[in-house]
Amino acid sequence: MAEAADALGGEGLQERRLTVARVSEQADHAEAAFYEAARFYRLARANPAYTDALRILRAGAADGRTLRVRFAAPHSDVIETVSED
Repeated sequence: MAEAADALGGEGLQERRLTVARVSEQADHAEAAFYEAARFYRLARANPAYTDALRILRAGAADGRTLRVRFAAPHSDVIETVSED
């Protein structure tokens, strides 16, 4: 049963498919909320992929697309990369 949950984007995975609910920029990071998770995630401005990831997150929020989000580690709130499916 755990395999099924993981295939659908289980909590412990380092990479998940998520739908963006909201994106906002802060002083040193962007903050994203996803419909599938009850927490906020951070994309650091220092991340080399910041500009592209932020653009994809905003587009996903605008049109409701599911995105592939990779985190720094399982259970982390730090976004490493974002890509379209």
